[in-house]
Amino acid sequence: MELNGAIAVVTGANRGLGRHLATQLLERGASVYAAVRRPDELDLPGVTPLRLDVTDHGSIQTAAEIATDANLLINNAGISTGTPLIAGDFEAVHRELETNFYGPLAVTRAFAPVIQGNGGGAVLNILSVISWVHPAQAGAYAAAKAAAWAMTDAVREELEPRGISVSGLHVGFIDTDMTAGMPDVPKADPADVAAQALDGIAKGQPEILADDLTRQVRLGLAHGPIPTRVA
Repeated sequence: MELNGAIAVVTGANRGLGRHLATQLLERGASVYAAVRRPDELDLPGVTPLRLDVTDHGSIQTAAEIATDANLLINNAGISTGTPLIAGDFEAVHRELETNFYGPLAVTRAFAPVIQGNGGGAVLNILSVISWVHPAQAGAYAAAKAAAWAMTDAVREELEPRGISVSGLHVGFIDTDMTAGMPDVPKADPADVAAQALDGIAKGQPEILADDLTRQVRLGLAHGPIPTRVA
C-alpha cells in the first residue's frame, strides 16, 4: 500500500507505539486520525483528533461515520493488566479480552466498509510474541493476543476479496509505559518498531516480525510448545 497520501486511523495514538506510528505516518505523507478516548487531552501536532473508545461500540460507529475517507486502519490500542487466568480477577480477564480482542474486531468491522468504499486499503493489528508464548502470570493478555492473532488471519481471508490487506505486527517488549515496570528486560525502540510496521504495510506483508525474540519464537512454533521463560 502506498502510504504517501493515505488516510489513516490509528487507535491509541496518544502515547507509546501508537504515537510513533502516527508521527511517522505524517512524515511519510499520510493524513492521520488520532483515535483516542479523550481527544481534548491529545498533544500531537498535525493529526485530526477522533474520539474512539474500543470498548464503546457507539463511539466506534460514530468514529467510522466521521472518518469516511479512511483507507488504513491501525488497531494499536490495548492494555496489559498482568492477570493470570485462574488466580486473577475475572473482571480483569474480561477487560483484557474486551480491549485487546473484541475492541480491534469491532473497530475493523466498522471501518471495513469505509475502506472498501474508498477503493480498498489495509488494516494492521498490533499483536505480540505473547500471541505464541503464554506465560501464566500474563494469562489474560496471552489469551487475548492469541485470539487476536487468529482473528487477524481469519479477517485477512475475509477482507482480501474486498481489496483490503490485513497484517499483524508481532513484537516482544517495547520501551513504552506498558513495560515501565520491567527494567531488567531488553526492550525494542518504539520508533524502530513503528518504522518496521509501516514498511510492512507498504510491502503488503501479512506478518511483520519486529525483533529477534519474535523471529526466534515464530520459527520454533513447528517444534511444539515454546517454554514461557523466553518471554
